[in-house]
Amino acid sequence: MSGLNGRGGFFRLKSKKIMLAIAFLSSFIFLGNSATVNAKTYSNSQLRKYAIKTMNKHHLRGTIEIVKDGHRQTANVGYGYYRRKIKNGNKKLLYPVGSLQKSVTAAIITQLIYQKKFSQNTKISRWYPRLKQAKHITVGQLMTHTSGINVIGTESSHGINFSEKSAINWTVAKANAASHTKRGAFNYNNANYVLLAGIIRKVTGKSYAANVKSRIIKPLHLKHTYIYQNIPRSKTDAISYLYRHGKNYQSASYANRYIVSQLTGAGNLFSTAGDYYKIQRGLHNGKVLTEKKFNYLSHLKSKVNTYSGGFYLKDGGKLKLAYGNFGDTHFTNWMQLTTDNKNGIVMFLNQSYGSKNQIKSVGYSILKHIKSNTFIKR
Repeated sequence: MSGLNGRGGFFRLKSKKIMLAIAFLSSFIFLGNSATVNAKTYSNSQLRKYAIKTMNKHHLRGTIEIVKDGHRQTANVGYGYYRRKIKNGNKKLLYPVGSLQKSVTAAIITQLIYQKKFSQNTKISRWYPRLKQAKHITVGQLMTHTSGINVIGTESSHGINFSEKSAINWTVAKANAASHTKRGAFNYNNANYVLLAGIIRKVTGKSYAANVKSRIIKPLHLKHTYIYQNIPRSKTDAISYLYRHGKNYQSASYANRYIVSQLTGAGNLFSTAGDYYKIQRGLHNGKVLTEKKFNYLSHLKSKVNTYSGGFYLKDGGKLKLAYGNFGDTHFTNWMQLTTDNKNGIVMFLNQSYGSKNQIKSVGYSILKHIKSNTFIKR
């Protein structure tokens, strides 16, 4: 009789039981690990509620653009201007974009490169003959913060309301007076992008503000994005706060016009999380840059880490990240999006609490509920 009563049948049955047991244990272990590593993916309506609850729990105030599978929605928490009782999300409110502006400046430079005005290897002495070491510094090195330029005090008030031209001249003078870091090594410095704004001015014969309007704002139909000096009277910039001693809206501070004016191309753009997401989408969908041009921007030859053209590429180029704050205010901005812009968040916070990494952790907790196994902590 063959089958279960034979010796071979017994071993086949025993082997089968062992295999089933291993499979069961493996699935149990896998599920246990995924439960600890990956949060449950939420629906769009659940996501917004979770984001608001999480921000409140961690005493953060501001606005977050949440994107899941291409569907975007906004979560607004608290007041953007507490004394005047203007809530975050009000159409009057604008927020400093801070360092997240750098990808805008880099995108315009990329447009000019593709118009064959210059290349990433062009020496900046063409436009800055009086700048020390300019004959050795390339456009690409400005875009990747590897120029060696090291201007101190770019986010400190010097009591001057700069024009674009005077801000650029001030930056050149400060760069000449400062000692350089090693050229070719990464050294994040706002001066690099102020000088890029100057190149945009000199090549196009138009102001940086005019270029942002014609190349970014108009093609993307942005309704809430302005260079600081051009903010209309119908709008107001948000006030930043801290959560302190168990109370919200403490230590109010605003974006100082003297500091904003000296950061042409590097920190003088004001917008909303929603408009900024549209900008990021425009860098990929052909309205500002095509996918090919975005790949060029994000893989410049002079990059020495994952930073290129205003953001960091992570996870093998699948994610783009940028973090920013503004001078001695409490504004905090953080973006983490998939490079196809279909999933992720843009956070514009006007009340912060905790360290930079703690704020990123709050964002990451939201990201885990958008799509598991996709995003990184920081």
